[in-house]
Amino acid sequence: MKIDIGKLIKEAREKQNLTQEELAQKVGKKRSYISRIEGVEGSNIKLKTLIEIVDKGFKGKITIDL
Repeated sequence: MKIDIGKLIKEAREKQNLTQEELAQKVGKKRSYISRIEGVEGSNIKLKTLIEIVDKGFKGKITIDL
């Protein structure tokens, strides 16, 4: 089973009612970067980047429903 990390990040962001811009500000990235991760580059995200987004953007918590 392949997990679409970008889709999971987008769903988590939307559940917390955050815009891409708001998440980007929390993580210290540009909105375009978040957009790319939620799109075509989500499958190639580095673990370090994922941890940074979860830690800073979602206060260290994200739920993954499989």
